[in-house]
Amino acid sequence: MSAVAEHMDVLPGPFVHPALFYRDEREYLEGTVPFVREGLAAGEAVAVAVPGERLRLVRDALGADADTVRLLDMREAGRNPGRIIPGVLRAFADTRAAGRRVRIVGEPVWAGRSAAEYPACVQHEALINAAFRGRAVTILCPYDAVRLPAYVLTDAYATHPTVIPGGPRPRSYDPDAAVARYNEPLPPVGDAMTFPFAAESLPTARYAASDEGRRLGLTGVTLDDLALATAELTTNSVLHGGGSGCCGCGPRTVMCCARCATGAG
Repeated sequence: MSAVAEHMDVLPGPFVHPALFYRDEREYLEGTVPFVREGLAAGEAVAVAVPGERLRLVRDALGADADTVRLLDMREAGRNPGRIIPGVLRAFADTRAAGRRVRIVGEPVWAGRSAAEYPACVQHEALINAAFRGRAVTILCPYDAVRLPAYVLTDAYATHPTVIPGGPRPRSYDPDAAVARYNEPLPPVGDAMTFPFAAESLPTARYAASDEGRRLGLTGVTLDDLALATAELTTNSVLHGGGSGCCGCGPRTVMCCARCATGAG
């Protein structure tokens, strides 16, 4: 029986979201491989989305069983932490047959994640609890207890109902507080060209951003990406925010920021 299975009977609800603290490759494999094999034996749909070097360890340890598991390199599939829930976890879980339980090994945090990426990783882990609440899904999240800083492990306690080794629902479990703690406003664009936008002027905003990007030397696909990012940002601000806002393009990296009229970023 895997360490996860030992805790599943005491966790409420069909959704199970434990963190696995490991110190070396042996503990990593002892925590993940039995978890995967138990899922396969139970007829569950199983996926493993972890950094490439860990993915190779799991694949080799599974042997022929690896052919029945969806294997994803999280360094590629989860490069943008904000895309992991829709693009990795739900992309797998939502396509399984109704009534079939799903289990996933997902490792979104690893040594080397940038300071800019990490807050989104914490929010991702916290929001998993809402995104899969009530669903027959188990998501096991490994954490390198040796290479990751102590504050990362503290955040893992806040975003996971149970931690292995450990037990169910640590007192520090508070995913809403974790989201709020890292929900900081974007830094100011700085020396940037800014322009207002509203529903009727969305094309104008896209053209203005493209013109500024072209002036700053962007061409080809990069310029197209800027236009697409501006269109997505301004359109979502109109649809889900206050209906209008202000967009800015910075001079060095050319970035877009929008602030809804209601004040939400």
